[in-house]
Amino acid sequence: MEKYTKQKYYKSLQILIVILLSTTVLFGQKSSEYTNLKQKYPNADQVTLQEETIIEIKLKKGNLDITQRFLEEDIYLNESATYKSKRSLNFSSFFELTEIEASAFNYKNGRYRETEVKEFKEKDELDNSFHDDTKSLNFIYPNLKEGSKTKLAYTEKVKNPRFLSPFYFGGFSPVAHRKVTIIADKDVSLQFKEFNTENTPINFTKKEKRGNIVYTWEIQNVDKVEYESNVTTYKSILPHIVPIITSYKNEQDENVKLLGEVSDLYNWYYSLVKDVNTEACDVELVNIVNELTADKENDLEKVRAIYYWVQKNIKYIAFEYALGGFVPREANDVYKKKYGDCKDNSSILATMLDVAGLKGNLTWIGTRKIPYSYEEVPTPIVDNHMILSYEYEGKTYFLDATGRYLPIDFPSSFIQGKEALIGNGEGNFRIEKVPVIEAKRNATIDTTYISLEGENIVGKGKIELSGYEKNYYFNYLESIKTDEKRTSFYNSILRKGSNSFLVDKFEEKNLYAYDQNFIIEYDFNISNYVKSIDDEIYINLNLNKDLSSFKTKKDRKHEIKNTYKVHYNYQTVFDIPEGYEVSYMPENIEVKNESIRSSITYTQQGNQILYNHQGELNYLTLSVEQQKKVNKLIKKIEKNFKEIIILKKKA
Repeated sequence: MEKYTKQKYYKSLQILIVILLSTTVLFGQKSSEYTNLKQKYPNADQVTLQEETIIEIKLKKGNLDITQRFLEEDIYLNESATYKSKRSLNFSSFFELTEIEASAFNYKNGRYRETEVKEFKEKDELDNSFHDDTKSLNFIYPNLKEGSKTKLAYTEKVKNPRFLSPFYFGGFSPVAHRKVTIIADKDVSLQFKEFNTENTPINFTKKEKRGNIVYTWEIQNVDKVEYESNVTTYKSILPHIVPIITSYKNEQDENVKLLGEVSDLYNWYYSLVKDVNTEACDVELVNIVNELTADKENDLEKVRAIYYWVQKNIKYIAFEYALGGFVPREANDVYKKKYGDCKDNSSILATMLDVAGLKGNLTWIGTRKIPYSYEEVPTPIVDNHMILSYEYEGKTYFLDATGRYLPIDFPSSFIQGKEALIGNGEGNFRIEKVPVIEAKRNATIDTTYISLEGENIVGKGKIELSGYEKNYYFNYLESIKTDEKRTSFYNSILRKGSNSFLVDKFEEKNLYAYDQNFIIEYDFNISNYVKSIDDEIYINLNLNKDLSSFKTKKDRKHEIKNTYKVHYNYQTVFDIPEGYEVSYMPENIEVKNESIRSSITYTQQGNQILYNHQGELNYLTLSVEQQKKVNKLIKKIEKNFKEIIILKKKA
């Protein structure tokens, strides 16, 4: 019996060893490269082993011929590799995709085995409001998993030399090796604008070789940039270089100016718009202009009427095919179709002003997602939007007819503080900054009157909204189709006190009005909000604690954006229950710095307590240091949010 048991034990041990060895072979198929990188970057999903860009700029028969070749090799360090199997490349009439090769590599039996991607599917990239000639080439890396590698190589022809793209040194994954090479004919002149490269050890070389100038940038072992939400643009964080072709020599050995100065960019823009709207304006459109302006007392009121009509009647749908992304369509066509992109809306607006004997100027501008000034980067990547500028009594009005419910003196929120390139005929332009709307013009004034019914609050409220705050409500309400959803929206947006807040009824005033504040009057209740113990009642009058949502995380690494500056004022008038008196009322508090101001005050007047919480968020962006200061002040206010009023039954 003992002998049989030992034999059985040894046999079982041998089977276990075989299983363990098999498991190691099955699940331990990882390369030393993977193991080393996993230890070096324990928090990374993937590492870019090699990223190389080669740009060739040749002169052929006096014209520029530009080819871009890209190579990218990645290794995947965890199971998220599966979700990264799908890839796509975008191309358009400006960037023609000519060649592509893609492969996945899986490690087995001591080496990587390649599986080529065989199927590529082309797709038009369209949605409900944006149409251009961009297409995508979509494919799937086969059998991608932890430890896998991928290789992607493709070639593009750049059809317009003004559209050289920036090249970046780093991203949201670590990069082991990054190299950019530009091989340019010696008769091609270039500039290179660097951004955020101060602390990035890029090795740059320049040399002449066989009639070409070869520029090379190279860097090793770049850590990943942490992704964080609400960053205005990562272009203000990621190290990158913008290449600009300034000029080249044609076959006659003449110097052809391309870019380099703002005047070069404007002259090209003007060449694209100078022949637009040369035909007579549609008679129906002329009649509309005459009706809109007939009884207006001055030119600004005429512009206001025309501007609001375009916002209401011309739907924004972007169509950007080839240079159609830069050339406005004829105003008559826009009028007949009743839709257009930003350039088309500016085109019809300019024509309607012209019919009224007024002058509007086509204006190019970049949204806040683009961090460059025109002087820094005088190329088409500096802007992505077109509006119309109108000057009246020394003030410039920036009219964005793609907006909805924008008053005439409010630019779109996303162009506040940005430079505008205002055209005024051939060779005539100026750069002017769009104003930032002050906080008090974007106001939420919410006044409530409350009383107690047992442990429940019942109340009446009136909220008055102006500026971008009003605009936000209007755009959202316009999309709501049922009364049930409308009530649900107000229950959410007006919520105060606790989740048991409920709107009983509401009435809207000045809905969709351009130049009047939007007002909602509402009845509400908050169940089980008040606590009663013996002869005391405890109530917290801090019903609105929205300020807490502007506090950022301690370890945030990047700036944070605010869509617009905000003013708020929450007032509550509380009826003290009959037979009770105030036993305790919190102290008043005020905090402020250059970015934020907030105060809470309590005042007793007869049998009422007047509570007031007001403040301003006076910034569009906050640096990391500014965030720390703002967080400190918000925490002080949050302490007061916990304060309660104690009412005691009279003796």
